Amino acid sequence: MNRVRLVIIVGYFLFSGCGSGGFSPMIELRTASFAIQISSEGRIRALTDLERQTNYLAADTASYLMSLRIDGDIKVPLSATAWEDSIQLQYEGGIWATLGVEEKQDYLSLELLALSNKDSVDLIIWGPYYTTIDQVIGETVGVVRDADMAIGIQALNIKTLGGYPWNESDRMPAFDIFREEDATNMHPNSDGSVLYRVEAAKPTESGSSLQAYCRNRSQSRIIADFNHEKIVAPAYEDGGVLGTKIALFGVPTAEALAVLGAIEMAEGLPHPMIDGEWGKTAPAAAAAYIITDFTEDNVEQAIALTKRAGLRYLYHYGKTFDNWGHFDLYKGEFPNGMAGLKACVDQAAAEGVMLGTHFLSNFITPNDPYVTPIPDPRLAKVGTSTLRADIGPADTRIPIVSPDFFNQMKNNHLKTVQIGEELVRYDRVSAKAPWTLLDCQRGAFGTQVAAHTAGTRIAKLLDHGYKVFLTEADLTIELSKRMADIYNQTGLRQISFDGLEGNRSTGLGTYGESLMPYTWYQALEEEIKAHLIIDASRTTHFFWHIYSRMNWGEPWYGGFRESQTEYRFNNQAYFKRNYMPGMLGWFKMTPETSLEDMEWLLAHSAGYDAGYAFVANMESIEKNGQSDQILALIGDWEKLRLSGVFSEEQKELFRHSGKEFSLRKINEKQWDLWHIHTEVFYHEDRDRQPGQPGQSVFEWNHLGEEQAFHFILSCMGEEVSDLVFEMNNYKEIRLPWTMKQGQILKYTGGDQAILYDAHWRALDTLAIDPSDFRINRGKHTIALDAAFATKEEGAKVKLELRAIEKVEKITLDENRLEYSKS
Repeated sequence: MNRVRLVIIVGYFLFSGCGSGGFSPMIELRTASFAIQISSEGRIRALTDLERQTNYLAADTASYLMSLRIDGDIKVPLSATAWEDSIQLQYEGGIWATLGVEEKQDYLSLELLALSNKDSVDLIIWGPYYTTIDQVIGETVGVVRDADMAIGIQALNIKTLGGYPWNESDRMPAFDIFREEDATNMHPNSDGSVLYRVEAAKPTESGSSLQAYCRNRSQSRIIADFNHEKIVAPAYEDGGVLGTKIALFGVPTAEALAVLGAIEMAEGLPHPMIDGEWGKTAPAAAAAYIITDFTEDNVEQAIALTKRAGLRYLYHYGKTFDNWGHFDLYKGEFPNGMAGLKACVDQAAAEGVMLGTHFLSNFITPNDPYVTPIPDPRLAKVGTSTLRADIGPADTRIPIVSPDFFNQMKNNHLKTVQIGEELVRYDRVSAKAPWTLLDCQRGAFGTQVAAHTAGTRIAKLLDHGYKVFLTEADLTIELSKRMADIYNQTGLRQISFDGLEGNRSTGLGTYGESLMPYTWYQALEEEIKAHLIIDASRTTHFFWHIYSRMNWGEPWYGGFRESQTEYRFNNQAYFKRNYMPGMLGWFKMTPETSLEDMEWLLAHSAGYDAGYAFVANMESIEKNGQSDQILALIGDWEKLRLSGVFSEEQKELFRHSGKEFSLRKINEKQWDLWHIHTEVFYHEDRDRQPGQPGQSVFEWNHLGEEQAFHFILSCMGEEVSDLVFEMNNYKEIRLPWTMKQGQILKYTGGDQAILYDAHWRALDTLAIDPSDFRINRGKHTIALDAAFATKEEGAKVKLELRAIEKVEKITLDENRLEYSKS
């Protein structure tokens, strides 16, 4: 182990040595590219890029190597003394701490080895270390960077939390700090508005800060969480603050991600692989995948669907488990249990497809053996009281000593208490003493009704809006190992940890959220770890090392293009600044999904270099008349995206131009990429003044070469007929056609338009003279008229005009073709 360097300041000169000296000794910790200087008072004096001799330490705020919190007060060090491989810090009241120090090629490690009065310390705080860097701040990963230098902090074990004790619950603030007017306010009204957090790095007025901390959990505490003002965080034995450990580094910006991977390997942190490559750099980490329901009996259809889309990953959607907790497989879909699921995995693997599934983390369903017939004592609790008097099996009023923990109703979905081996549900707590649970249902969830004596403990169980119970830490660990056993037995290769926030029920906050996936990952066989995609709807600083990607954005709240669209796109900036693969969330195919909608998604996927989940059940696939084309487009766009063939200029257009794009396949290696100018107009059936024309008039600026424009007409009323275009106030084009509600008339060039039903099944064709719709570059007036069969509020015709502005050739060479297959 390297000896800690002392630097003696004499005027303007620095001399280094290993002993103590006069004047103003500085402790210097050094890597190949970075040096930290620490004063004899334990204060950071420089964060230096050695190549450029640039000091990145912010001068306006003091940065200390490590601080303590005792009885709520922050204690900064009074002195720092270097030994051969350690630093001793002295604090007020004679308290001292010994830090083990190791200087590596690319990073420094610091570990708390000893601490006097350790039982009196609430927590220890690494930093905050204030820097002048404000260009890119990775709030989760804990790396800040400018064009030249990246400076980072890493928690090297799970109990060391990236962040600062902004909340006593150890829940990190969940908001986009870069959209806030006041970056110093860690409790804004928007807290909870996003699923990512402010953690190991944050912006400051002069740049940024890096921070981590570790809490003494030897005593239970009362905190606020889960929308409860009072909840008990149980004591948890993890060695306390001793052993908390961090890495600090400063490297050229281009090397930062590689150094994070090297730290993982050297420090024994999780380092999942995909296709033989680290998950944070493997292209497949951002691969699109199919979500569909399948069973043992029809898995081959789901595999075929995945291959039709040119994808490699198939995710089971449906009722995988009969219960959550024990995770017994649902017999209706996997009648042969684990062997049946393994057979599905093996069948898919033989076709080059990998299977995955969804876990609602530590949610415990009331039908699970952890609940019934004998409830597990490790079910999470809000808090406890005792019985004021004996109760018999028939009593429906339960006397309790204190109403605390029982009368908090904001997040009380099951209203369940545990008395010994009996669960009881109650309606409410009496308004005043003597405190009583009223209108109780005894023997809830199949537990055994029993008599209970005065003084017996009664616990209010913690629950969730999904009508489930949650877990204490030991039960979280047990569930995690059950989940790992399923993967070890079956060979599943993808997992989604949904509801990880439920693991705050452990009382460990962010630590608890990481505990489940960490325990699961550690219990996996090495062969499973060799190729594994791990996603979740949220992450933490430590979980960053485990998971492949964050993939959230749900399709249930609007149309294909509308559901959480802004949130999905805003996430991409978060992913990029935190070295995470891009993902756009879930998109659901319905019988109404159009080719245009699909290519809107695919172009944005290419633009952000972000994968997505495509939710598509067999019924929707069969009903949608353009399923084959949609699936083919998915495969083509994904192949090109993963190959890296699109230029940065093209990606920028895909993201922000407002245009639409369409791939036209020429052969296996060549495509035409159409740049399409599109605008949407509506012609409504409305009352007009006598003599006023009934048509709607639209102005359209065509930016491409001379061509026949394309159009899509959609009937949004009971029936329309006698459709008439008028071009530039002189040319009428009549479409002698009647369209029913939901029908679509689509023209994409050539000598005919196609009439579709609402599910894109072709009904008929209409002859078109392309010259009628020919326009040159410039502004045009286009009018549309139609006869509506009935007077109907909201009846209208939607007109989408589309014209090709530009065509590019896309060619995939052999090297890129092979790369996209991996």
